[in-house]
Amino acid sequence: MVVLAVIIPLVMLGFLMALDRFEDLVFPAAPAAPPAEDTQDTGTARGTGGPLGTGTRVR
Repeated sequence: MVVLAVIIPLVMLGFLMALDRFEDLVFPAAPAAPPAEDTQDTGTARGTGGPLGTGTRVR
């Protein structure tokens, strides 16, 4: 009984690992999207100021 308690989970684990590998082959991951270009450069991203509410300090 102890042998079955060890063998059955190992067989199930092997089946799940094989299923995961098969899934990766059938449904490959989508390629990463290229980084977006900064077309609206307001200067606030670099901390150089900007309109209120976008990270500027008010004294």
